[in-house]
Amino acid sequence: QVQLVESGGGLVQAGGSLRLSCAASGSIFSINAMGWYRQAPGKQRELVATITSGGSTDYADSVKGRFTISRDNAMNTVYLQMSSLKPEDTAVYNCNAQSYNGKYYRDYWGQGTQVTVSS
Repeated sequence: QVQLVESGGGLVQAGGSLRLSCAASGSIFSINAMGWYRQAPGKQRELVATITSGGSTDYADSVKGRFTISRDNAMNTVYLQMSSLKPEDTAVYNCNAQSYNGKYYRDYWGQGTQVTVSS
């Protein structure tokens, strides 16, 4: 089992910055990737950024050049640095961890943190 706790959301003006954190606990040794997803009202959840245990990263086109995902070496905490925020970045941001036990993958989710960008 993996538990995820997010923090760092809030209200910011367009052009501003925020940093989200996601602290993992439990069977963190089994985590092979972590990421951030978001869901805006009336829209489907979408991938924002992911990072593997090896450090490889991937970003949605809409956030490339503005958001940076990073992690500590132990994969205990993942960060999402968000800059040049736009009103369309407003959403609930959820942290995700994917674990692998040698046989199957399993996804874990945090409770979500609200990010609101005002114009």
